[in-house]
Amino acid sequence: MAKGMILAAGQGTRVRPLTRDLPKPMVPILGKPVMEYLIEHLARHGITEIMVNVAWHHQKIEEYFGDGRRWGVQIGYAYEGIRDHGDILPRPMGSAGGMRRIQDFGGFFDETTLVLCGDALIDLDITAALAEHKAKGAIASVVALDVPLADVQNYGIVVAAADGQIESFQEKPSPAEAKSTLASTGIYIFEPAILGLVPPNTVYDIGSQLFPQLVAQKLPFFVQNRPFNWIDIGRVSDYWSVLQRVLRGEVAEMKIPGRQVKPGVWVGLNTSIPWDKVKIEGPVYIGSSVRIEPGASITGPAWIGHGSHIRTGAKVVRSILFEYTRIAADMRFSEMIVSPEYCVDRNGETLYRGDDTAQLRWGDARA
Repeated sequence: MAKGMILAAGQGTRVRPLTRDLPKPMVPILGKPVMEYLIEHLARHGITEIMVNVAWHHQKIEEYFGDGRRWGVQIGYAYEGIRDHGDILPRPMGSAGGMRRIQDFGGFFDETTLVLCGDALIDLDITAALAEHKAKGAIASVVALDVPLADVQNYGIVVAAADGQIESFQEKPSPAEAKSTLASTGIYIFEPAILGLVPPNTVYDIGSQLFPQLVAQKLPFFVQNRPFNWIDIGRVSDYWSVLQRVLRGEVAEMKIPGRQVKPGVWVGLNTSIPWDKVKIEGPVYIGSSVRIEPGASITGPAWIGHGSHIRTGAKVVRSILFEYTRIAADMRFSEMIVSPEYCVDRNGETLYRGDDTAQLRWGDARA
């Protein structure tokens, strides 16, 4: 079988403010961290020994996942940081450097390892991907997805021979310059020997440093092109559209929690909703202890986090409310992500609570 490695040390700057207090793998989708779906998926394919490299907000990941026994797996952690003037500061070693450090410490990577980024949702057939890797005698494989030519400028593009041997990479080429439409998904399969090529105690990146080395040395390094759902939450706009897709039921293995009270409307426990005096169009999930006042309306796809409060006359349209968010009376929030402290529209424009120039009023439902 294989082992698993989840890369979770990055800062997630492009999804701020969602990552202001949360590491990117902990950003919630349907009330569950992105990384939880990954761990469940690894477990389904028999990968039960999983290392996670961590740095920023590492305690939040470790406190939530613990040793992994809730998911029937074992999870280990490797913190990357330095001591500076008496403070411990996170300092990621790069995706390959972090793996080399784990290997030098205790030799974890002693068999084929599947490497994943902790911030993308996937439904890849891992068992089939591992079988193809073994059949080709690869030292490393990159799982890629065919993307439309117009979209190549958003991705790292893999250029390969007819047999799949990787010849080069193009970082976000224009459609006119692109030599391929195979986008790297950040999912890799490595044999243990690969880590011998990474210099010890060095910040070293898989994509920009290790892979060009494999190409230059003409090692058995292959691309796999297989269809699957790969949803990368690279930017706030991606996060908004992912949640819309999930709520519409377009992503496998992602079931909406709660009880379906009418078509397209799910509720958690102990909600206070005067159904005959509110307008709710699905798909909508309403979490536990949510209070919706008469005259409010919700238009889906929408997710209302637990403990939230929607005041009379307020309208929530195709939006996500994080837990304990209060929407003030007669306010209209459309295509937004709203937390008790900030709200951000689908393009990433952010407003903070207390901003005198903001037309919108909202707050913390606990206060």
